[in-house]
Amino acid sequence: MLTGTCHCGAAHWMLEGDPGPVTACNCTLCRRYGTLWAYDYVDERIRVSGPMGSYTRAGQEDPSLEILFCPRCACVLGWRGLRASASGRRRMAVNVRLAPPEAVADLPIDHFDGLDTYDDLPRDGRCVRDMWF
Repeated sequence: MLTGTCHCGAAHWMLEGDPGPVTACNCTLCRRYGTLWAYDYVDERIRVSGPMGSYTRAGQEDPSLEILFCPRCACVLGWRGLRASASGRRRMAVNVRLAPPEAVADLPIDHFDGLDTYDDLPRDGRCVRDMWF
């Protein structure tokens, strides 16, 4: 099990099982937040707890996701999809930068071009340690 907490310790997330590779995205939000995402679905392998604020993109009439953050220290905990898939599941991701460094240092990083093409980019062999330490 992988866990993460905000800076003040009030909000937490938990991811059961292997997180797999994490994603670095260059979209207008992710690049500003500096997040690295591990994915699953709401109330399946991912659980969040504690006080939580949310942000949806300003000016977007029908946003597809909300960013979850601690209202006390403003750390970004994750994002949650606002629409369920045909199977009724909602996608979710947690920010692995809130986990203990030794727990995530060797996770491989996938790169996603969320700014221009919305394409997964070729893996370049880097892991969290290479982008963090």
